[in-house]
Amino acid sequence: MLLRLLQEGERLEMPQSESLPNVGPRCGALRVRDAGHNWRIMYRIDSDAILVLDVYAKKTQRIPDEVIERCRDRIKQYDGLSRTAKNKQSGK
Repeated sequence: MLLRLLQEGERLEMPQSESLPNVGPRCGALRVRDAGHNWRIMYRIDSDAILVLDVYAKKTQRIPDEVIERCRDRIKQYDGLSRTAKNKQSGK
């Protein structure tokens, strides 16, 4: 349901979502609880998509460094593929 709200353009704040500028611009983490875990869904909002960068079970106060790095790497990879696709479409 929280992802749907993001897709519809709703701006979520604590306690449902937290902004994560240290991951990148327009990045955040949805905060989801179930019976066994507190989950974090790392995302970035683009004009045409919500990118799900990572999902992990939260076990500590801080976001693990490897999760942040994985998200940054996925953003770089996605942005590179997007540029390549746009260049092909425009004939460059």
